[in-house]
Amino acid sequence: MSRLVIVSNRVADLRSSSQSGGLAVGLADALRARGGIWFGWDGTISDGPAAPALDDIGPVRTIAAPLTPADYDEYYVGFANSVLWPLFHYRLDLVDYRAEFHDGYMRVNARLAETLRPELRADDVIWVHDYHLIPFAACLRARGCRQRIGFFLHIPFPPPDLLTATPNHGALIEALLEYDVVGFQTSGDAANLKRYLSEQLCREVRDDGRVDKGGRSVLVERFPIGIDVAAFAEMARQPSSEVELDTLRQRILGRKQIIGVDRLDYSKGLPERLTAFERLLTRHPELERAVSLLQIAPPTREDVSAYPAIRKELEGMTGSINGRFADINWTPVRYIHRAVPRERLASLFRASQVGLVTPLRDGMNLVAKEYVAAQDPDDPGVLVLSQFAGAAEELQEALIVNPYDADDVADRLHEALTMPRDERRDRHTALYDRILRQDAQAWLERFLARLDEVGDAPAGSGAARPEPLPAEAARRPNHSS
Repeated sequence: MSRLVIVSNRVADLRSSSQSGGLAVGLADALRARGGIWFGWDGTISDGPAAPALDDIGPVRTIAAPLTPADYDEYYVGFANSVLWPLFHYRLDLVDYRAEFHDGYMRVNARLAETLRPELRADDVIWVHDYHLIPFAACLRARGCRQRIGFFLHIPFPPPDLLTATPNHGALIEALLEYDVVGFQTSGDAANLKRYLSEQLCREVRDDGRVDKGGRSVLVERFPIGIDVAAFAEMARQPSSEVELDTLRQRILGRKQIIGVDRLDYSKGLPERLTAFERLLTRHPELERAVSLLQIAPPTREDVSAYPAIRKELEGMTGSINGRFADINWTPVRYIHRAVPRERLASLFRASQVGLVTPLRDGMNLVAKEYVAAQDPDDPGVLVLSQFAGAAEELQEALIVNPYDADDVADRLHEALTMPRDERRDRHTALYDRILRQDAQAWLERFLARLDEVGDAPAGSGAARPEPLPAEAARRPNHSS
């Protein structure tokens, strides 16, 4: 079996006994089974030239490269998170395009490819992750690499009319076609790329999702990501003493809890969510002192200028709602601006009668699936889910809402809070069965199966396997920085 090479913006700590999420665990398990490399940034910033950190853990080598201050500002904060992130989340108003950002993005991708290349073997299978590394395959190809290379985008992909609003969009998509398999979270995201290829590049996309590029066949397909359902459900069944005490208090007082868990990001629709909760209390005064919203929003990308503003807005709205509605022993909105351990999140999901997942735009949103997995099947909570989350394409038994419509969200929250147990059970059973079938392992195996198929297609299919690297180049030791 060919080795697997994972390339991502950050390298997971494979020596840690507990990863932050099921995705890292799944990828790490696949690497251990096949042997290979996990390559990416190590999260550090170095003022001068620095060699990447190498660590061999059984059959897996991690290679973690630092960034310079200019790299961090131009590649990471600049093009990746001030151009691509808002653009791919349909927020043209927040795109801050600068030529030096694009130059830094291309420079870092090229240097990372140069660092990885000597470590590669001719028959490696390379899997690149997310928007930070779209040109990575093109950078490897320019250096003679002919291995099978796949790409998976974890965030949304915009329609052509939005994508074309930024310079260099044509070159970016041409670089994307240097991969053999390009995977998206939803059929809508895959369709957006196909439309762009047809309308902007005049390329024919066949019914099977393949498009020809330079004698190769590139597969564009939907691969909805999942979670480790069984592990998360087990975690939820073992609540911490703190959560148990709070749950008991809520039960004694006859109160219900709505929970939201999101990184503090403008794509998550947090101000709109608070507006909808305030609308719920205004329209249903009988819910005063009977329901609370627990919103957990740990910080993220604080070096990007848009983020301090969203934090200030959210804190101001929380204070306003609590000032209007709070009582001596009831706080309607409990807001936590820090990370909460995953084990405690699982317990909190299980203790909450409503899971409120209302992003304005999201690639998948695994919180929705975690909420479902955490529920007590005999007395489950109800998932209220944005129509603009990728998860809505699968989780149709949730209460689907328009996050821009505060009245719609308020109505569905009221429906969730008053829904009979039999209906809650029926909805939960259907949702649980679906996330169990499409879990993290199924996602991983299906993507790698497609990538392993490259070169196995019949003659004339256009899917010829690339030529391997010369043996001496593939085995050359790594002295790159």
